[in-house]
Amino acid sequence: MSTLSTFGLPSFPPIPDELGKTAYKILQTGKSGLFLAHKNLSGRFGDLIAPQRNEQVQALPQEILDKFNQDRLELLDEDWQDAQEGIYPVSLLFDDSLQEFFRCYPLLWFDLIKTCEMIRDRQFQKFSPEIDKEGYPSYYLQNFHYQVDGYLSEMSANLYDIQVEILFNGVADAMRRRILKPLKQSLATIKDVAPRQLRVLDVACGTGRTLKMLRETLPKVSLFGTDLSPAYLSKANQLLSQIPGELPQLLQANAENLPYIDNYFHGITCVYLFHELPAAVRQTVINECFRVTKPGGVFIISDSVQKLDSPELEVMMENFPAMFHEPYYRHYTTDDLTLRLRKAGFNNIQITNRLVSKYWIAQKPE
Repeated sequence: MSTLSTFGLPSFPPIPDELGKTAYKILQTGKSGLFLAHKNLSGRFGDLIAPQRNEQVQALPQEILDKFNQDRLELLDEDWQDAQEGIYPVSLLFDDSLQEFFRCYPLLWFDLIKTCEMIRDRQFQKFSPEIDKEGYPSYYLQNFHYQVDGYLSEMSANLYDIQVEILFNGVADAMRRRILKPLKQSLATIKDVAPRQLRVLDVACGTGRTLKMLRETLPKVSLFGTDLSPAYLSKANQLLSQIPGELPQLLQANAENLPYIDNYFHGITCVYLFHELPAAVRQTVINECFRVTKPGGVFIISDSVQKLDSPELEVMMENFPAMFHEPYYRHYTTDDLTLRLRKAGFNNIQITNRLVSKYWIAQKPE
């Protein structure tokens, strides 16, 4: 019996032969090629509408492209190995986004036209008249990534996951899954607590993509999610209601003021939020996560790589805010989140990088 099973957390059976791994890599290679072809085609189309959109974009040196491809293969190997070790079910690896890609394809082109028009007209905070902007912090009222109506529209919520998968050539989910192993290992060390009494919060849960992975990995644990966007929470509820298990409790809330009592959660995750926050707000959110984490609990952040430890990817990091509307990203790439975590009170901080994502695993002292 595995250590995880000993503590009431499921260990999923492996697939013993190489057939499954080969099928997984074929699927990932197919998605990568398809998404790359779409990016090339849509990029040429976008240049016709907004030719200035790539004025500040630098060509990536071949060594960066080679490193990206090598790191991608290593990421896929690690993803498969974690499933083989029973960290999460192998079915998660085949939770394919191709069907979503083809279903949304006409809408992707419609959105691209709107996006290019915003770039051409340099509109970074444009919202449709019917969008209710009252009560949101000013830093949030942005057309991040040039999304139509930012994070406040149903169309944005419907397209977000597939757009992220396209951006990362089909490995966004594999990068998200790097949070599952350290979270599961941390929960396994908590004794005398039944699985259903373990509580995990996903801050800025968006469309519920990470919560879906958490539910399939931790079928008995009580899951919670917060987000500022009602449209994204609606999408999350739709997604999560389709899978077995208790429905995670979703709340519309600002991560700067989480609506929970002190010392409530055994684990907290936060995926791709911090690069979209101003510096001072990053500290406030970390402080809030510390407040609601139980002593001995874990806080896991997944976000973009940083110049601090990935200087070889600096050109890629410079290109990202030049290609997309990301007003806080450049500061984020030099911000010391480890120092911010320590300032809040976390310790035992571990840092890892995978492909173009970075992970902080921090513990609240007992």
